[in-house]
Amino acid sequence: MAKVVVYKSRFCGYCTAAIRFLQEEKKQEVEVIDLSNDHEKRMELVQQTGHRTVPLIFVGETFIGGYDELISMERNGELDPLLSN
Repeated sequence: MAKVVVYKSRFCGYCTAAIRFLQEEKKQEVEVIDLSNDHEKRMELVQQTGHRTVPLIFVGETFIGGYDELISMERNGELDPLLSN
């Protein structure tokens, strides 16, 4: 299985939903990194991904986006193959 990393911030409902979906529905171990107090890392990720909002979800080395992209990939049948790599 691919390593799953979710960057989040406190009080982010979409972050909580993405983590819960990955853990409970997809049975994935998820490394959760809280960016609430790490402005420098957050700006580094903005430059890397082009996304300013959290969650920032990585599967392996692939940045898939946020919650909306995660659910879209699931609906399109694209998520399971990526997770199984």
